[in-house]
Amino acid sequence: MSYRSTSSQAVSNWLFIVALMVCAMILVGGTTRLTDSGLSITEWKPISGAIPPLTAADWEASFRLYQQTTEFQEQNSAMTLGDYETIFWWEWAHRQLGRMIGLVYGLPLLVFWLRGSISAHLKPRLLALLGLGALQGGIGWWMVASGLVDRLDVSQYRLAVHLGMAFLILGASVWFGLTARTGPPPVRQGRLVGAAAGVLVLVFTQIMLGAFVAGLDAGRIYNTWPLMNGQLVPEDYLAGLSFLQAIFESHAAVQMNHRWTGYLVALAVFAFAVAIWREPRVALKPFMIVLPALVIGQIALGIAALLAVVPLGLSLAHQGGAILLFIATLAATWTARRAM
Repeated sequence: MSYRSTSSQAVSNWLFIVALMVCAMILVGGTTRLTDSGLSITEWKPISGAIPPLTAADWEASFRLYQQTTEFQEQNSAMTLGDYETIFWWEWAHRQLGRMIGLVYGLPLLVFWLRGSISAHLKPRLLALLGLGALQGGIGWWMVASGLVDRLDVSQYRLAVHLGMAFLILGASVWFGLTARTGPPPVRQGRLVGAAAGVLVLVFTQIMLGAFVAGLDAGRIYNTWPLMNGQLVPEDYLAGLSFLQAIFESHAAVQMNHRWTGYLVALAVFAFAVAIWREPRVALKPFMIVLPALVIGQIALGIAALLAVVPLGLSLAHQGGAILLFIATLAATWTARRAM
């Protein structure tokens, strides 16, 4: 094996490790949302914040800052210091994992760059990914700041931006990792590229709709299936809002849109699987089975979480399913570009 191929494999493995850490970051972030831990740390200290409270006085000071939030005053006023420590550790872990990802990405990037292990094709892309990671830290604080005053939760709009950026970083890490291993795609595009890309966009859209469900706690209402309390379209779909506003702010509308887009994703995945079955080349064949299996499992997890009124375990499993479906769809799109 040549030095160049060994270096390419090392770069690829590094990017896949980063992607795996981003997956963990998304799941820990989901836990902070589901446990209402996201507002427990009311200051943004990118460097010094890595050190948690070490003394009783430090814990009391941190708790006093949280007590100034609207969430504590209107919802958690009976919380004890022990209760606060529980939610603090989830948010601290989320931020600490973000710092670790920065180090695991930034330091090897510098080493690989200096050693000449990164291809000219990937250099600007990996620098852009570094910038996205830095931007994500700022977006995270922008999101948290929206919930500190006059709200019980962070803005669902900012939550969607934060989650969307996380999946963008995840997708880029996987895509560049695959590219580092095999090189850039040929000039000629393979068949089914448009179909694969369309399914990927649809999956990403569904994930964004899920962010609005999480941001509004919309999964805690209409906990019946297949109908919504006996109705195809819930009577409070608009909730007195304009249609454009309702699709992002009405609890009923947000949940219904997420349900029906899930069905649309399933139809698109099965149609894509049929197209793969008719494709004579074999590169895409594994996705003919993998994608339908993932989408069926994801719908089942979503229904189970809804009927159980979104318990932590099922909700995180549903989020994990979204991660797997996104990565698989992205890999199918990447493969389609090379299936000549």
